[in-house]
Amino acid sequence: MSNFTWSDLDERAVKMAKVLSADAVEKAGSGHPGSPISLAPIAYMLYQRFMTHDPNDPDWAGRDRFILSGGHASLTQYVQLYFSGYGLTLDDLKRFRTAGTRTPGHPEYGLTPGIEMTTGPLGQGLASAVGFAYGQRYERGLLDPDAPEGRSPFDHKIWVICGEGDVEEGVSSEASSLAGDQRLGNLTVIFDANHIQIEGDTKISLGEDILKRYQAYGWYTDEFSFIQPDGSYKEDVEGLAAVLEKAEQVSDRPKFIKVDTLMAWPTPGKTNDPSAHGSALGAEAVAALKRTLGYDPERDFQIDEEALAHAREVAQRGLAAHKDWDQRFQAWRQANPDKAALYDRIHAGKLPEGFDEAIDRVEASFEPGSKVATRKASGALINAIAPIMPELWGGSADLGGSNNTNIKGAVSFAPSDDETVQWPTASVYGRQLHFGVREFAMGAITNGILLGSDTRPFNGTFFQFSDYERPSVRLAALMDIPNLYIWTHDSVALGEDGPTHQPIEHLAAMRGIPQMEVVRPADQYETAEAYRYFFEKGNTHPTALILTRQGVPTLEETKSKAREGVRKGAYVLVDTEGQPDVLLMATGSEVQHAVAAAKTLADEGIKARVISFPSMEWFEEQDEEYKEETLPASVKARVSVEAGLAMPWYKYLGSYGKPVSIERFGLQGGGDENMRDLGITPEHVVEAAKASIEEARQSR
Repeated sequence: MSNFTWSDLDERAVKMAKVLSADAVEKAGSGHPGSPISLAPIAYMLYQRFMTHDPNDPDWAGRDRFILSGGHASLTQYVQLYFSGYGLTLDDLKRFRTAGTRTPGHPEYGLTPGIEMTTGPLGQGLASAVGFAYGQRYERGLLDPDAPEGRSPFDHKIWVICGEGDVEEGVSSEASSLAGDQRLGNLTVIFDANHIQIEGDTKISLGEDILKRYQAYGWYTDEFSFIQPDGSYKEDVEGLAAVLEKAEQVSDRPKFIKVDTLMAWPTPGKTNDPSAHGSALGAEAVAALKRTLGYDPERDFQIDEEALAHAREVAQRGLAAHKDWDQRFQAWRQANPDKAALYDRIHAGKLPEGFDEAIDRVEASFEPGSKVATRKASGALINAIAPIMPELWGGSADLGGSNNTNIKGAVSFAPSDDETVQWPTASVYGRQLHFGVREFAMGAITNGILLGSDTRPFNGTFFQFSDYERPSVRLAALMDIPNLYIWTHDSVALGEDGPTHQPIEHLAAMRGIPQMEVVRPADQYETAEAYRYFFEKGNTHPTALILTRQGVPTLEETKSKAREGVRKGAYVLVDTEGQPDVLLMATGSEVQHAVAAAKTLADEGIKARVISFPSMEWFEEQDEEYKEETLPASVKARVSVEAGLAMPWYKYLGSYGKPVSIERFGLQGGGDENMRDLGITPEHVVEAAKASIEEARQSR
């Protein structure tokens, strides 16, 4: 950018933004007014001068993405969306933090036009912004890799405003380290260094030089201060613009720009005061701020119509930018018809031709009776789909070989000079992701990839380490985006690594997240059908595939029943003539024990129905008729079989059901030994079935 100008109308718009932010928090009675007041000139400058965006089309593919990582400062963005013409009204600002509002306390994806993601807890916005940058680069590589920099219709930038809390959270460090390694020149972070948190001056808890930290990560860094050498304060937007323009010339590194500000400036009595961080300023301070800025202290939500009209002119600039993009996009389409067809398909979220056939071919290679780990089956499915689904890419947190998340022959996503002996081919447009031991960042980055591109990422780790990833999993569920988690080594059967690595409570914990779908397949066939249905379902709900380390029998029954059964969440795998005496419900590696127990019970004249239960969430989507057919209410004797806490099963067990479960931490020892010693055996299933039948009989 050149010839930066800043007019009196711009200055008036910034003052209006400060007053509106103060009024909105005051009316709500709660909120975070300090940062929106002091960030007003920075945010206004970004929306008006630096970002490419079209308020008439918030979902325009060619737009820059803006992420407010410190989501508690949401009014910073809401006011700019109102100014720019995104459809927010003054009434929306008046309804800040109220029920049914479009301006909640933290920005929420899918609720407010112009909001790219739910940032929520600190650090995740910055971390997911790295994912937005990943996604932009990979999609460009798929569709327009040879275009000059900045001229492809798939070029755009990612802008972030963050604060001290964001850089204190470890996830931002994890992701920023990766961003430096990847040399993401499409990412610019503005660090609002106001040195204030809820507990006061950040000196007590943040002592390092943040710029040197980011230099060590490989970022371009610079700084600017609104605090003048003589201690006075000047919101010198021209000076800051020059710093940002200089940074924009850097294309081989992400940019981190520190800006020293005073929270809540120029509010008398509240400037640089910790109380301005997380509490309403109070009527007296708000009135004083209005007087300072030339507003009537007796009036609320005052609008400077001339300044607002000036700010709204950004929409016309957006239309012009959109028109220019449309011309480049149409020229690209004409020159690249095959890639245009790919873009149309992935942008619409459609599956490629031959998707079902690819899965069918893998299933044709399965042999009932063989013992194969479901993680291995998962790897086979990924590699069957990958050749026809170029938008699919992913990796794991340093466990690719164990998780079976490596795409055979794939080029690593990394600058070519980062190639290693183990990974001898790398490209900035590669599709094999390497996260290192960074589970939380992996989850946040893949969230950003989903939100910022038309591509479909997956990520993997050991199931126990999903604890480290869980906050980003929860945000994916809250946003209802289809992240795919491949979590292997799913039980105490992983063996000798011991109890620290053996998941116990994890199935219950993940099932407890609303809008999260947990799938634990019994064998190869169920794994294949889980993949088929996940992608068929389209862009809804994050899904976790919970997979075994150890080999499990490939069941004859699943060969014919899994295709229709898995998508139902639970289905009758083995049945009896007439009404069963007991229902045996099992998931994953324990389905084999339920099948074996049913045979033993049959030899004793007891009729047991085996229900494979790969996904409780998918089962709950079925109608009541199907649920009753599968789990007839008249059969009171029930057993659940799962190598983890029984907690999620009680809604299906009823009053007389018996869980075969693990209610303690795991053991040191071999996997088979651990399962046996902790009671996950056919014999225990038989015992539980008989006990449940007896209790149900006595109740009649």
